[in-house]
Amino acid sequence: MVNKIEHIGIAIKNMDDANILFEKMLGIPSYKMEAVESEGVLTSFFQTGNNKIELLAATNPESPIAKFLEKKGEGIHHIAFDVEDIHAEISRLKNEGFVLINEAPKKGADNKLVVFLHPKNTNGVLVELCQEIR
Repeated sequence: MVNKIEHIGIAIKNMDDANILFEKMLGIPSYKMEAVESEGVLTSFFQTGNNKIELLAATNPESPIAKFLEKKGEGIHHIAFDVEDIHAEISRLKNEGFVLINEAPKKGADNKLVVFLHPKNTNGVLVELCQEIR
């Protein structure tokens, strides 16, 4: 079961410029920057109350974020939902006919296990399910 919206992911071209922009806009600094080498991405997180924004910058030209930026430009990349049991959610969603981009959860940023639903099944929105690593 989905608990809440965990964060909104935004693809950006330049992390330094985007961090400055979001710090000015939100009035707070990023609380964490983290590279996810397996995905070729550098992330930066901002939190206001219970809401989080994840900035995503490509660290190599073959990464999914680099391909997204090339095709669509900067902007909202995904919406992430926090789940209690990611394995149960994967099974439930597969039984409902959803197509997953990755069949098994993998380690993502911010101490999370993540899996993505294909946007062809979610009205064009890339959906991430994430669970805190315990």
